Amino acid sequence: MNKKTRNIIIAVAVLLVLVIGALVIYNANKPAAQEGGKKLTVTVVHGDGSSKDFAIATDAENLRGALEEQKLIEGTESEYGLYVLTVDGETADEGAQQWWCFTKGGEMLMTGVDDTMIADGESYEITLTTGW
Repeated sequence: MNKKTRNIIIAVAVLLVLVIGALVIYNANKPAAQEGGKKLTVTVVHGDGSSKDFAIATDAENLRGALEEQKLIEGTESEYGLYVLTVDGETADEGAQQWWCFTKGGEMLMTGVDDTMIADGESYEITLTTGW
């Protein structure tokens, strides 16, 4: 085996170890789903600026499940989970660069609705936003 081949094999092995390590760290640190009944508050801010509050009682583990139980969201499946297009009957106009921004306590969620685990007493906001 020549030196170049050996270096490639070592590089691939190191990369594999790093990927496995990253997955282990992610799984160890991801938020756990709370089991049992949970109560959430969800505020939807529509394109006209009006807002509507929803009190949701659910056994769902993630935000998607809770919102779908109430028929509050619709969208299309993607490789990352549900891409939300419609909230509370209002559909974002992608041609006008509209999208639904999900926040918790005013902070934008860094996960999609499928990967956002919920707990009792939490509050979320969903705002129709214009501009990428």
